[in-house]
Amino acid sequence: MSLCPCGSNQSADSCCTPVIQGEKQALNAEGLMRARYCAFALGDIGFLSQSLHPDHRSDHDVEATRSWAEGSEWLGLEIVDKEQGEAGDSEGVVEFIATYKEGGVVRHHHERSNFRKLDGEWFFVDGDIVPIATKVNATPKIGRNEPCPCGSGKKYKKCCGK
Repeated sequence: MSLCPCGSNQSADSCCTPVIQGEKQALNAEGLMRARYCAFALGDIGFLSQSLHPDHRSDHDVEATRSWAEGSEWLGLEIVDKEQGEAGDSEGVVEFIATYKEGGVVRHHHERSNFRKLDGEWFFVDGDIVPIATKVNATPKIGRNEPCPCGSGKKYKKCCGK
């Protein structure tokens, strides 16, 4: 019994494998998100295509998806947030971070994915990359020619700014 790659701490056979193999449907948007992550990790491109909402399959690049899935080592999935997407909902959003290694470099794919239910089955619609937050320094920047904040009376560039 191996653990599911989605990070649920359940066995793969009781978690995502039955969804990927078509033996059962995902119960909610998060369940489909986890199964799609596992499909990337296992290189199951067929499931990735089948789990796309039918309205969005025409522009799906199967070979690019295959290249990314098979050219990466999938290291983990973190569900950051979710909105709706439960059994009684018709739409849902799942924000996640998928960590993978590509070309020896560890990368983080942070996305907010949209899901929609069609005839009782969840499908992936599209996703938006979550931009990396810009870090703003809490203290103002000291100019080179301003007095040094240490109180020496010297210019910053001649004192602590060396």
